[in-house]
Amino acid sequence: MTLLRIDKLSKSFDGVKAVNDVSFSVEAGQLLALIGPNGAGKSTCFNMINGQLKPTSGTIHLDGHDITGRRPRDIWRQGVGRTFQVAATFNSMTVLENMQMALLSHERRAFGFFSRVASSHEDEAMALLDLVGMAAHARRSCAVLAYGDVKRVELAMALSNRPKLLLMDEPTAGMAPEERNALMALTARLARERNMGVLFTEHSMDVVFEHADTLVVLARGQLIAEGDADAIRNDARVREVYLGTGASYAPRAVSIDGAAR
Repeated sequence: MTLLRIDKLSKSFDGVKAVNDVSFSVEAGQLLALIGPNGAGKSTCFNMINGQLKPTSGTIHLDGHDITGRRPRDIWRQGVGRTFQVAATFNSMTVLENMQMALLSHERRAFGFFSRVASSHEDEAMALLDLVGMAAHARRSCAVLAYGDVKRVELAMALSNRPKLLLMDEPTAGMAPEERNALMALTARLARERNMGVLFTEHSMDVVFEHADTLVVLARGQLIAEGDADAIRNDARVREVYLGTGASYAPRAVSIDGAAR
């Protein structure tokens, strides 16, 4: 089942097209990696899907509903979770309090005093922390955690709205190789179990090739290839622009299946 459909999405900044006529889709239960060199348009795509940027043109559909240009909080409540390249947790709060605030946000509630938060959603918060292997750290401040553990807490927070779609912006940045693969293996398992689509960007090609079902490659704002790991490894255009020949990239119009037009 198609969960996310991106159709001819474009974004211009002062006449410069950061994303140019990009189309792809994410299926329920699928891990799709959006990759490409720096400046390819990956973060711009993410920020349009998440509502932080409004597209210049094109549409974004989630589970059949048009969410193009909607606000981030509305998209969150439609069932889109997100993690960030730089982990977004409150360092002054405990791991458990971070989880409770995420759960309260989903149900449109807030409290002026943390003492009232302490009694809210503790069981649900602990269940999510247990899911990502962080229950034993619930009473610790996020400020004292190792970075890999902070990433796990952020994943648990992103799952607090029971997302249909999970967006992960460089989820393993700053993590050791063993931590990277453990986090993405957990994400893949959750995607299968919950029939949740996952769209992620990542520069660690070992993580991408090991865990992504499908890869979409951007260069200079354009989609240049799409396919499984073997197809992308053997794509001459991808090797040229991203995987390391050093040759320059001459844009070509490409269909969604990666065939040249």
